Amino acid sequence: MIYKILTKITSPDDLKKLSFEQLEVLATEIRDYIVNVVSKTGGHLASSLGAVEITLALYKVFNPPYDKIIWDVGHQAYCHKIVTGRMKKFKTLRQKNGISGFLKPTESKYDIFGAGHSSTSISAALGFAKARDLNKERYEVVAVIGDASLANGMALEAINHLGHDKTKMLIVVIDNEMSISPTVGALAEYFNRLMSGGFINKLRNTIQATLQKIPAIGYPTTKIIMSLEEGIKSIFSPGIIFDELGIRYFGPINGHNIKLLVETLKNIKNINGPKLLHIVTKKGKGYKPAEENPTMFHGISSFDPATGIPICKSMSPTYSKIFSDSLIKLAAKDKKIIAIVAAMIEGTNLSVFKEKFPDRFFDVGIAEEHAVTFAAGLAKAGFKPFVCIYSTFLQRGFDQIIHDVGIQKLPVVFVMDRAGLVGEDGATHHGVFDIAFMKMIPNMIVMAPSDANELQKMVSFAANYKKGPVSIRFPRGESYYYHSNLQIKLGKARIIKKGNSLTILNFGALLPKIIKTIEKIGDKNKIEIIDVRFLKPIDEKTIIKSIKKTKKVITIEEGVIHGGFGETILRIISENNLKNIKVKQLGIPDKFIEHGTVEECREEAGLTENNFLKHIKEFLKL
Repeated sequence: MIYKILTKITSPDDLKKLSFEQLEVLATEIRDYIVNVVSKTGGHLASSLGAVEITLALYKVFNPPYDKIIWDVGHQAYCHKIVTGRMKKFKTLRQKNGISGFLKPTESKYDIFGAGHSSTSISAALGFAKARDLNKERYEVVAVIGDASLANGMALEAINHLGHDKTKMLIVVIDNEMSISPTVGALAEYFNRLMSGGFINKLRNTIQATLQKIPAIGYPTTKIIMSLEEGIKSIFSPGIIFDELGIRYFGPINGHNIKLLVETLKNIKNINGPKLLHIVTKKGKGYKPAEENPTMFHGISSFDPATGIPICKSMSPTYSKIFSDSLIKLAAKDKKIIAIVAAMIEGTNLSVFKEKFPDRFFDVGIAEEHAVTFAAGLAKAGFKPFVCIYSTFLQRGFDQIIHDVGIQKLPVVFVMDRAGLVGEDGATHHGVFDIAFMKMIPNMIVMAPSDANELQKMVSFAANYKKGPVSIRFPRGESYYYHSNLQIKLGKARIIKKGNSLTILNFGALLPKIIKTIEKIGDKNKIEIIDVRFLKPIDEKTIIKSIKKTKKVITIEEGVIHGGFGETILRIISENNLKNIKVKQLGIPDKFIEHGTVEECREEAGLTENNFLKHIKEFLKL
């Protein structure tokens, strides 16, 4: 496609000069550009395709960065990045030293607030709005949020605060799930025009102010009129709940009609107090494969833009697939096993489990805190729940893991997918903190498989463990098979290779890299490799015996060094009064690792074969 308008857009100010017809052409060009770039880089495609018109309308009406438009997550923000001066850089999306797939204030003055996890925009926007009022400034504040994110507890807490506080700001809810029939949709749009128009709002406020001056009857009469408005609105829209919470509701309206969006935004812009505009969009809009399969195109790797078919690079099954297959086999024999996910059915590879055991599968949406305590209730009632959540998102349920599961010693299994460095999604999505926060919880079993066989055994072990909670972490991507018949025993490590000059202690899926590194060393008998498997309880006997023998230790983990696996080894050395031990901890340093490929991220963290080899040679003085 030849871009006639897109190449001329260097900032949101350029949008204000365009006619509605030109904006429609621009929307088509942006969609084509997004599809072509994401087909090469991967990314969150479907949501961004659905948010093109609302982005253009917002920047047609408001004046960023003076006006604060705060995006939730960033899944919908690709058009935002393109029209805020990053069109050429957009080709570097999610690449090393390129632009982020999410909101990043260090990247652009238009990225008002950083985002990566969902449901933060309303809270942040309210913070900006209150700061504006305290500073006696006049800028507008808009929070843009998706319908799935709106259901999260944090978003609802923010709405509750906003409705009570009555601060002037606007929430735009992008609803890409709701379907409205043509008749009801048309009535809703007409009623929205009527209720958001300047004359009606001025008349509404004048009548309210006048009536309230009349003794005895003023306030009751005002309540009757407001109730009448609410009653009419409830016929055509689902917004009555927001009005009851103190937030004026407008919509639902067609989120792909730029003229209607601009008109509505202009009408409600200067209305005082909190407002919510509900727009209905189509996920994957304008790209047929994404429209037909929005779930697959929510977050996708590279694909053929002509067909939408993913470009497969891996032949080995992923760790997610290994886990899913294992859980399905166990669930077929044990009717007490339940799977719980938080809006990540495909991501956790549990769609087949859902099909086979629909009564024992629960997708609670973007509600990780609820997922944990929901599982606790199931466990207390005698079931065996597996809570399957990406490591980075389980951070949201930390309090519930401690309070509702740990203290009560409930047999909930926490399956942390995408543990370690995940690559292109960057700092907000790397799962590098779970080792540290899981190991600190009393009664928690902490495991990490180093290969596919170990993962299968650990899932089986967890399903049969009844004395308390269990956590299992595994990385994104294809699995590795290390053939071993050694069974899983609580707190028991396995010796991969014996040696007498250096002990390498591994926790997790970096084992194949360690083995490849050792193959480059001449005298292989010098190095002992222990796959720890259990961080809690840990096999102190095996570890101490090896350390006493070699006097040199390298710990390797794909998690933060501070508070992680390596620090547990230092504690063991200290508590057992082991003298003259040389230790090197390899893991995630005290920094946030930015986006890039997984290998580029590991390079930055020092978790590569070359870096392993460097430290091994230094220890062995080779």
